[in-house]
Amino acid sequence: MRPRLYLLPFLCLVLCFSCTEPNPIIGTSEITKWPNDKTGAISVTYDDGIINQFTIAKPIMDSLGLPATFYIITGKVEGAGKGKFIGRDPKVILQETATNPTDSNNFFERASLIAFTGTTEAEDYHARVGSLFESGKVKEAYKLLDEGYEKIREGKIKNTGEIVFHNNVEDTTTWAQYREYSAQGHEIASHTVTHPRLAVLDEINMLYELEQSKADLLKNIGEESIFSAEGPYGTENERVMEYAHKIYPALRNRMPEPWLEEINRGNTKQPGQSKKEYVQWQRGPQTRNTLEEMKSWVDTVMNHQNIWLVLVIHGVENLGWEPKTKEELTGYFSYMKANEDKLWVETFRDVTKYIRARQNSQIYSKMENGFISISLQSELDPTVYSVPLTIKTYIPEDWKSAAKSGKEPLEILHDEKGNYVLFSLSLAEPKTEITNETM
Repeated sequence: MRPRLYLLPFLCLVLCFSCTEPNPIIGTSEITKWPNDKTGAISVTYDDGIINQFTIAKPIMDSLGLPATFYIITGKVEGAGKGKFIGRDPKVILQETATNPTDSNNFFERASLIAFTGTTEAEDYHARVGSLFESGKVKEAYKLLDEGYEKIREGKIKNTGEIVFHNNVEDTTTWAQYREYSAQGHEIASHTVTHPRLAVLDEINMLYELEQSKADLLKNIGEESIFSAEGPYGTENERVMEYAHKIYPALRNRMPEPWLEEINRGNTKQPGQSKKEYVQWQRGPQTRNTLEEMKSWVDTVMNHQNIWLVLVIHGVENLGWEPKTKEELTGYFSYMKANEDKLWVETFRDVTKYIRARQNSQIYSKMENGFISISLQSELDPTVYSVPLTIKTYIPEDWKSAAKSGKEPLEILHDEKGNYVLFSLSLAEPKTEITNETM
């Protein structure tokens, strides 16, 4: 019988070999899900360009260093292209409505025209017709449109005397002011020219609303203002999306990506149930939503790793649809600021750029001769996708210091895999080296 002692040399050999085996994680790199390896993201967006958003809500966010996205109705701004009907003579169309009922052949043309027949009641008919159409009640939409045109022919349609929230006469923000807000880090972006129901516009009028708004933003603000847009009423109409996605790189309405799940404002699904890499979770703070409920949305972001909370705000104080008070907004934004170690609060544009660049980039990392070389590769345009990506690189345990390109000192951090450093790389400057000392 062989004594058990004979196994010891073999065990010692295995143990000694394992002691000298290098940790395979050393020298590897990854792009963190969020900048600076934060837990989740929040984008605060405002619709309609209501004056109180800029005089009440924006100063609160400015005081906390939080950026916002403002989707503005460009036709309200002095010097921009105004709303108009493009097509056949309106008088001819009006005459035809007397003898030819609305059907699939004439619906889009008539729905496009009615908002420009001169009264707020006619605008309301356009909006209600669009709502019926988008909810699948097509025949009801035809009937309501015929009713509206009958009133016009008989002179019974009128100005209601009510202020339509997105045409409020107090909204006097100028292009010079918008440029200033953009320079401060806020995103100023398109909410079309007149805030129509895009789903019921014919092609030429839909394109005008999308393209003219883009042209005015580009002319008066610049490239940074034409990356994202929002079609009014949160439309997800397939026909509208097909046109709009050819004009804007990103839409808050919908961004079909295999790695992104979108939960819109009306959806009650819980974002924590999603297995996708990212979840865009839209919530529309309304008057009925308490501050504590809104804070719970932020808590949900912090309790997961893949949630992008997109807030859609309209009214502020006493102006606009479902207004939130100054007190509520102060408390809400302060809560976000207090948790900025976990939250990345950024514009809709820049969050989109980061996650899209991350999903469409490859990172290569190699350790040799005492330093780690890192490089990014992507087919995306680096002049457009300019938001830096955060890189997480694991370093040897015996490194007492670390630096990027031998110049920029990096903090050494630790997780269950080992020591690592965080730093930024951009698609425009995609290469660097990590060393264990500074020059």
